[in-house]
Amino acid sequence: MVWPINPTERLRKKKSMLTALRAKPQGLGLRLAILGGSTTAELRDQMEISLREAGFDPQFWEGEYKQWFEDAVFGNPGLDAFKPDLIFIHTSQANVSAWPGAGDSSQAVDELFEREAGRFRQAWDALAARFNCPILQNNFDLPPYRLMGSRDAVDPRGKVHFVARLNALVAERAAQDPSFHLHDLNHLAAWYGLRHWHDRRLWHMAKVCCAQEAIPYLAHSVCALIGALYGKSKKLLVLDMDNTLWGGVIGDDGLDGIQIGQDNPEAEAFTEMQAYARELKSRGVLLAVASKNEDANARLGLSHPDSVLREDDFAAFRANWDPKPDNIRSMGHSLSLGTDSFVFLDDNPVERDLVRAQAPEVAVPEAGEDPTLYPGILDRSGWFESAGLSKDDLSRSGMYKDNAQRDKAQGAFADYGQFLDSLQMQAEIAPFVPLYLDRITQLANKSNQFNLTTRRYTQPEIEAVAADPACLPLYGRLKDRFGDNGLVSVVIGRQAQAQLHLELWLMSCRVLKRGMEDAMLDAVVARARERGITELVGTYLPTAKNGMVRDFYGAMGFERVSLDEAGKSVWRLPLAGFQARQRHILVLGDGQAL
Repeated sequence: MVWPINPTERLRKKKSMLTALRAKPQGLGLRLAILGGSTTAELRDQMEISLREAGFDPQFWEGEYKQWFEDAVFGNPGLDAFKPDLIFIHTSQANVSAWPGAGDSSQAVDELFEREAGRFRQAWDALAARFNCPILQNNFDLPPYRLMGSRDAVDPRGKVHFVARLNALVAERAAQDPSFHLHDLNHLAAWYGLRHWHDRRLWHMAKVCCAQEAIPYLAHSVCALIGALYGKSKKLLVLDMDNTLWGGVIGDDGLDGIQIGQDNPEAEAFTEMQAYARELKSRGVLLAVASKNEDANARLGLSHPDSVLREDDFAAFRANWDPKPDNIRSMGHSLSLGTDSFVFLDDNPVERDLVRAQAPEVAVPEAGEDPTLYPGILDRSGWFESAGLSKDDLSRSGMYKDNAQRDKAQGAFADYGQFLDSLQMQAEIAPFVPLYLDRITQLANKSNQFNLTTRRYTQPEIEAVAADPACLPLYGRLKDRFGDNGLVSVVIGRQAQAQLHLELWLMSCRVLKRGMEDAMLDAVVARARERGITELVGTYLPTAKNGMVRDFYGAMGFERVSLDEAGKSVWRLPLAGFQARQRHILVLGDGQAL
């Protein structure tokens, strides 16, 4: 997706933008149902623009105006036939059916709230029962006016107070149900400005819940959350240093001359930017440096006593005079990450344009030169939107640092097998368990390079696989003497008589060529034999990103049985005579955990 967006241009050029985007190669298919509490035609079109920019090929089913409850609870043949991959309930404060009155007692207000909450719970439960897909639900924007002024937020009869209770209801559901996701309409409306958000004339004329020029922002916000659900959030923030992380030029001004700390407004702005970047890192976003600088000078800047960021906060560090697109590609190679998962922040417009031209897959916001705006730009861009935080997310930066130590250690060994033995690796390979379902779903939707079929799964689908006796689902965790790599591999097989069809095989590229793929195959074969299975069948479906595993099955001893013009290949592995492949990992037995 693009950020910043020009809402006026998006509304005016909507038809030409859609025509151009629809002519591009198709992306990930997505059947999206919109259940509307207000008119949604313009929102649907703007969502299509944002989704296509993000690499989706969306189809829409759109409910009638104000029929969201009826469609959810009583059913709709069109919605049922559509079989949505995702449902978006687009309600707002305009869809609160009854508000408290000034003369209501506390008990009456509570009863009113329970009736209102019951309507939404009934809709959510009905949709969850009929459709095995994620549900997105707006929380509530604040009303356009208050009857009691500031007391409206305190008194239970106030609309502001009532909205706060409803928003807590939506948040509680999202916290408890992994298939239910809150879209923060309330924050979006506040960011846009309530005075401009509520266009009462447009509401009365067309029943649109917000101002016309706010709709592209609303579409962008919803689609950022959808992108996060499907693994399209960015993974790494590449930062310039001079006049981006601190004020001034470290090579000219020296350590004492750069602006950072609390001495003046300029220094405080850069300190806030660094603190925001470090907070991103704390929730799993990787940080990197791409600076036109002498390496020693760049590192010197991070040693400033007031610097929030330190050298060890960065997963990659490139301070030199090479073109920044080259440095960005170098980072991608060393971290085994696609550069389409990178965001590049730089105060210099020449550097921004160069990266856009030579590395167009990298997201580059038009950041400008005002550091006070940088955190807000990154926040509203939606590039780092999160659909959930796993334990592996919180420790991701440390995992990549451990990888750097492994790469350094490898240089001390002439024999690669000896190097692998020196890692003292241990693996936990077992059937899916509830503890890891979030991470398994996340990995299934994020992994693109080492992914044989790139099939996507919702969490309910992963739960169904785990419970299906015809399926053989395995996860793999790996740790070594440098640290815990976390859950890094997933295989899903489905039994058909004496064959096991491998529907999904993926692995994190950060553990590539360490023998984990061999350990997973050994585990699959052992458990398949226990079921009386005599043959594995694997399929490779080519995508723009998974070319690295085109011949994976062949390298693992499978025989290719078909190859079509599109590059799809089917492979078979008879289990008779199969010998265990991996020699360097201690695989723990059932019931043992890392």
